[in-house]
Amino acid sequence: MATDQNKEILNVESKARATAGRISYFDMVVESAKGAIVTDANGREYYDLLASASAINVGHCHPKVVSAVKEQADKLLLYTPAYFSNVKTAELYSRLAAITPGNFAKKVALGNSGSDANDAMIKFARAYTGRQYIVSYTGAYHGSTYGAMSVSGVSLNMTRKMGPMVPGVVKVPYPDHIQRHKGESDHDYSVRMFQLFKLPFDTYLPADETAMVLIEPIQGDGGIVKPPQEYMDMVYQFTRENGIVFAVDEVNQGLGRTGKMWSIDHFGIEPDLMAIGKSVASGLPLSAVVGRAEMIDALQSPGNAYTTAGNPVAAATALATLDVIEEENLVQRSKDMGERAEAFFKRCQQDFSFIGAVRMYGFNGGVDIVDENGNPDPDATNRILYRMYELGAIMISLRGNTLRFQPPLVMTDDEWHHASAIILQAFVDEKDGMIKEPDAAGHIGWS
Repeated sequence: MATDQNKEILNVESKARATAGRISYFDMVVESAKGAIVTDANGREYYDLLASASAINVGHCHPKVVSAVKEQADKLLLYTPAYFSNVKTAELYSRLAAITPGNFAKKVALGNSGSDANDAMIKFARAYTGRQYIVSYTGAYHGSTYGAMSVSGVSLNMTRKMGPMVPGVVKVPYPDHIQRHKGESDHDYSVRMFQLFKLPFDTYLPADETAMVLIEPIQGDGGIVKPPQEYMDMVYQFTRENGIVFAVDEVNQGLGRTGKMWSIDHFGIEPDLMAIGKSVASGLPLSAVVGRAEMIDALQSPGNAYTTAGNPVAAATALATLDVIEEENLVQRSKDMGERAEAFFKRCQQDFSFIGAVRMYGFNGGVDIVDENGNPDPDATNRILYRMYELGAIMISLRGNTLRFQPPLVMTDDEWHHASAIILQAFVDEKDGMIKEPDAAGHIGWS
């Protein structure tokens, strides 16, 4: 019998790896990847329906991106941008300012991860306004540094045993599908959820002491959900009337993922501050805060300086990634493929009673798995995911019962044909009771 290289590597790794650093799914070790195909340590190939947590929108090892990495690595790996400029990093500042929403003077602060970008927005907003309070949302995932964790609201394990968290953070309910009453109109829902947003301000949170409202325009790890336009307009207008910074987290849902360049583009709103990460450098460590120049300049150095932030290799990679998005028209590709994927999942919804709500925004969506009473069914979700993995496709879950669908935007028509056939087979096998319970069923996914 052939040796299982995946398990051998994992057994060795487990002796030294911190448990807190990985969410459990499958016993797989990634050896290589290309486009929308991932190969494990045993040489088996899988269709990637996750895009490395939406960090590889332009596909794995895109030739233009790889070429940029190699070319820059031959010239300069790092001379810290915290002290001196370099050619690629200098170019990236202007490029990011030019492609983000807002008809006003903008500046850019670079970092290493989406987490520190969200931390930085807390700092910039507090420095600019001279106020302390930050409002964020339940269901939010903003990262794993202390500030980002403090404004997150998606997992108890992001606060358990680690308090006190960063002070001055108030969370309000995100207007997702779970909060919505049956038959409730967009208007009535928006008004009701805005009243809940306003409740802290009416009872204990002074608006004139609030620095920032931070929101994911389309919430990623919270289930891939989108608020009504009217709700977003009311929150935005409230920030305008009260001198509050309106900030958005585009780390998960930006860069073409939703069928528009930025998820905030779905609402026609120009944010004051925007956090970018993940796919901006095709998964290399890089993040950015782009915002109003006067807000970014509210902090003086070294208030947001990092040794490796915006290093020349990551900057060159980001420039190449942005070129690929533009040259290959991946924003439109996301929209077109998303329409096909939505039609596929809607058909499945008619055929399988365990498929609940289907939400698709670009080539990106959440598909809820429910029991016979319409309640979340994490066990069925885990079985379906595990069966997809057995059949050769990688997908994970959100909130325990939502299939997280985020393939690379470069997935070909033929690849989607085969990947969707795997998804369909997993649904059929679940319906027929043919799926073996995975060994780690009780430990799969977020806690």
